[in-house]
Amino acid sequence: MAKKSAKKALTKARKSKAAKVKTVPKQAKVDAKAETGAVPHMTAAQIEEAFLRFKQADPEPKTELLYVNPFTLLVAVVLSAQATDAGVNKATPALFALADTPQQMAALGEERVRDLVKTIGLFRTKAKNVVALSHKLIAEHSGQVPRSRDALEALPGVGRKTANVVLNVAFGEPTMAVDTHIFRVSNRTGMATGKTPFDVEQKLEAVIPAQYKLHAHHWLILHGRYTCLSRQPLCEKCIIADLCQWPGKTVL
Repeated sequence: MAKKSAKKALTKARKSKAAKVKTVPKQAKVDAKAETGAVPHMTAAQIEEAFLRFKQADPEPKTELLYVNPFTLLVAVVLSAQATDAGVNKATPALFALADTPQQMAALGEERVRDLVKTIGLFRTKAKNVVALSHKLIAEHSGQVPRSRDALEALPGVGRKTANVVLNVAFGEPTMAVDTHIFRVSNRTGMATGKTPFDVEQKLEAVIPAQYKLHAHHWLILHGRYTCLSRQPLCEKCIIADLCQWPGKTVL
């Protein structure tokens, strides 16, 4: 039954007939409620069905950041704070061509790194952090990216979200890095409501079935990036429209 419902939902989404979005004023009103957790919650069965559909639509989701090894992934994620992956990807190929190890990055120096990433927002601070974390990796971790959240968060420019991304993508840990997209999707759909990213992270980890946790972060972030948009959600193309509890749309 689950496979049939998933197939039906995917078909409707491809035809842009999954749901109809309500007027902008109504959207704004219900989004304000969603941000406070005042929307109905998805059931455990609905959450499992949602991830089944995500898996059927995209079995092996990947990060959109360009990288060549755990170190360059770490650098790319640090650079992506308050910036788009696309914007970071425009700058990093030239940077990584010159430095794809902590030793090379440290030797490159802050001024040169700053010049290479100047198209990215907050580039001065980020360049400083990239060089500083490179030195720390050399001094404390033999030039290797540590497989520990605490050790990662001790690096300059690395917070919980960045650490979770690195643990998930580089080391295959089933972590949940809650960014603005995942925060919005989780609250809007009723999958996991919370007032802070940490609240949402903890709730998502509690409700997502174990077999989907490895890729859950990517499924949710891609859903928020391309379907469940902030201002103009594409509910008509949403593969979980009938499961989503957001009152800002009408299921067709």
